[in-house]
Amino acid sequence: MPANLHLFGIVHLAILAAVPLLAVLLVAVQRKLPPGSRAVRVALSLLLLLCTILYYGSFAAHGEQMFPNHLPLELCDISLWLVIPALLTLKPAIFDLAYYFALAGASMSLLTPNLTEPSLFLSVQFFADHGLLVTAMLYLVWSRQARPRAGSAGRAMLAFNILIAVIGAFDYIFKTNYMFLRAKPETVSLLTFLGPWPWYIVAGDGVAFSLFLILYLPFRAANVNPS
Repeated sequence: MPANLHLFGIVHLAILAAVPLLAVLLVAVQRKLPPGSRAVRVALSLLLLLCTILYYGSFAAHGEQMFPNHLPLELCDISLWLVIPALLTLKPAIFDLAYYFALAGASMSLLTPNLTEPSLFLSVQFFADHGLLVTAMLYLVWSRQARPRAGSAGRAMLAFNILIAVIGAFDYIFKTNYMFLRAKPETVSLLTFLGPWPWYIVAGDGVAFSLFLILYLPFRAANVNPS
């Protein structure tokens, strides 16, 4: 963590509070726009795209080798490439995955940021990227432009485990640590309390499914009795 950013200190709490507040603001803006306007969704998509271009561009600018350690293979990278098309198309199948991956994954990253002596740029980029992922999903749901469908939690969990298998194989072959499948993060996170390798992966999978089910609960009644 940066020296002036303490876990759940004033600055960290302010960042966490800003995420839902921004979503509320965007919902208010959406209601002022003509019905069907895509302006907010396009703006969010461009901001997310800019965040990832700047992030990976910074590695290239400093001459760092991109393969195999700087590829977009973290869960939040996958979330970003789901959230952007979800924003632009509102396709239910894409939104279903983006909703769970972004809200469960990016929210955890915001709560326990994995920042070890980063530059100011990397700190700002981290919170902007992860914060916008959460903001985008809250905005779509709260503005009633999208909602997770019946059975979506189970489908998202299946996709999540396929992702774990694929990225785990990449980690094994190239000795990387994407999604922390070979070692826990250096900073404190939920994984810290889930036991040693490989048991924290198994326990984390259960936690992920629990979070997916909790995220689906607000929509369960509406999906059982659609209006």
